[in-house]
Amino acid sequence: MVPLPKPVGGVALLLAWIVLPLATALAPALWLRRVPRKRRKVAWQLIVPVAAGVAVGVLGQQAGDQAALADRGRWTEAVVVHKEEGKTDQCTMRMSGGHEISPSLSEGDGCGAWVSKGDTLRVRYDPEGAARPVEDVDTTSYGALLASLVVAAVAMGTWGGVRQSRWDREYDATGERG
Repeated sequence: MVPLPKPVGGVALLLAWIVLPLATALAPALWLRRVPRKRRKVAWQLIVPVAAGVAVGVLGQQAGDQAALADRGRWTEAVVVHKEEGKTDQCTMRMSGGHEISPSLSEGDGCGAWVSKGDTLRVRYDPEGAARPVEDVDTTSYGALLASLVVAAVAMGTWGGVRQSRWDREYDATGERG
């Protein structure tokens, strides 16, 4: 896993959350064929690839950030120069030399309710700015979980697609036309 720069990472996340799951579920259900809409069936097994696709996208991004921080991350004392409070808090951090740490520190990574503007935090950041900074190092390995999600998505997607094809063949055998 590698972290992706901001524009590419945003597009990849959008693909993982929206485009791939929708394509996984809608392509077999809406495939252009002669089956009338009333007779079309949706295989419930296609729900698993949708959920697994979203999870792989999110966990893959976290694993990429973790790998970048492990390879090239640096510890520093940084001052909170701005705190944006919302559903999830975001802290804009600046090192003692005045260099801003980008991207901002998120709530889950150390910008909690107890942090306010002017506080000094010890954070690990990526000098290239591709990975999000963290207050403490996460040593969780995502490899087994990502592999399990991919296997589940492929297995259930294949099963759902085979069932959909079987229904199409059964319909074609009856000779009904819509």
